[in-house]
Amino acid sequence: MMGFLDRAHTIAPAGYNRWLIPPAALAVHLCIGQAYATSVYKTSLVEHFGSTQTAVGIVFSIAIVMLGLSAAVLGTWVDRVGPRAAMFAAACCWSAGFLVGALGIATSQLWLLYLGYGVIGGIGLGIGYISPVSTLIKWFPDRPGLATGMAIMGFGGGALVASPAERQLMSLYDPNYDPTVSGSIANGYALTMLFVTLGIAYFVIMMFGVRTIRVPAPGWAPAGFDPSTVAAKPLVSRGNVSATNAIKTPQFWLLWIVLFCNVTAGIGILEQASPMITDFFRQPTGVSLVASGAAAGFVGLLSLFNMAGRFGWSTASDKIGRKPIYMIYLGVGMVLYALLAMTGNLAVAWFVLLAAIAISFYGGGFATIPAYLRDLFGVFQVGAIHGRLLTAWSAAGVVGPLIINGFLDAQGTPGELTAAAYRPALLTMVGLLAIGFIANLLVRPVNERFHEPEAAPQTAGAAARASAGPQAAGAPAAAGTGGGTVSLVIGWGLAIILLGYGVSQTLITAARLFLP
Repeated sequence: MMGFLDRAHTIAPAGYNRWLIPPAALAVHLCIGQAYATSVYKTSLVEHFGSTQTAVGIVFSIAIVMLGLSAAVLGTWVDRVGPRAAMFAAACCWSAGFLVGALGIATSQLWLLYLGYGVIGGIGLGIGYISPVSTLIKWFPDRPGLATGMAIMGFGGGALVASPAERQLMSLYDPNYDPTVSGSIANGYALTMLFVTLGIAYFVIMMFGVRTIRVPAPGWAPAGFDPSTVAAKPLVSRGNVSATNAIKTPQFWLLWIVLFCNVTAGIGILEQASPMITDFFRQPTGVSLVASGAAAGFVGLLSLFNMAGRFGWSTASDKIGRKPIYMIYLGVGMVLYALLAMTGNLAVAWFVLLAAIAISFYGGGFATIPAYLRDLFGVFQVGAIHGRLLTAWSAAGVVGPLIINGFLDAQGTPGELTAAAYRPALLTMVGLLAIGFIANLLVRPVNERFHEPEAAPQTAGAAARASAGPQAAGAPAAAGTGGGTVSLVIGWGLAIILLGYGVSQTLITAARLFLP
């Protein structure tokens, strides 16, 4: 087992197909993306433990905080041991988190749920989130935005898959649970079996990624790739910066502010999405034009745009550049949030469109940031740098809900709020996006004094060999169509089936927003 996980045994042979790597990454991200679907069984957990919404909601907060902390602390370890060992550790922690959580549900001990899903599962979240990213960047030096977008898209898509699957599993284990009825409660046995089933299923799926993942051989480059064309782009560094030196640069902290502001604004909508659309269309009589079932469709639609934005906008950044794409995320985002704040009597379709585009920027920001880091700091320890930057996500996960909930608490009673109650919170988000916009404008190329004295081991001969052709000087063959055809079909087939299931279920639910 240790030999199988060793980095030296994960170097790809000549002719290995690099398109096997995205489904390996998706196998991990589609699983850990379940973190966005905890609201499906939250009410049932509250009822089972006889606790409060806040006490149960802390589980999700612990998981997100642990995601940021583990990614920051273990990022250098992930780069050192390689993606296979890191993804295996992520699979073990993520699966164990569900199983320990299941024990907590079965014995009615909430602290075990905190320990399991929150702490252990949160560590798996952090390791799993960053482990495939630097590998993808090394396999796709010509299209890093597309590569990271494909993987991180899976984190957004994980909720699309998990939400309907969780409802169907709870219905299977508890015949009295009705997923079509708002507020329906699943019993303790159903919740326990749900956690056990998810823990086992996710481990199996993630192990496909562990088995498939490879790192490129030293000096490898895609056929026809000319590194000088990338290095000639604005902000792209010709050197490599270590994780230790990266946090000493102003660029790192400017990007920390950019990510923090973008995520805080997005979480403000996501965390309040269902009651928000209901309140925006509440009539003077107190009745909303948007029923609870349709509100659930709005949540699903936002998840779909969150996922699509991660792939679409990140891929677009390869063409227009990372800095310009963040000007769109933050600049156009300010306009969208201002429109939501100032026009409370929009038609439902326009409200949904504005919110959906804003959330696509939220997802795009997550997927583009690794490529932005690669441009500024090189590929040497980009995974570790990415891990440290994700502390901005942890901070935003706390600040975003506090901002919007604090304003709403001051405006009135839940269930009686209107569009005007959201105006102060949304305008605050406009201000945050403006701060992020300015921080992004201030980003400049990294000073060469922060560069490593010589090229990182895995990239040392890449430029020279690539300029002479990938077959020159004994360099390994560029990735072609060979190597693992069966794995390629299985990998992409699994990803397409899972995402297709999630998207179809989401569209069926979202149709309630527009059907009488």
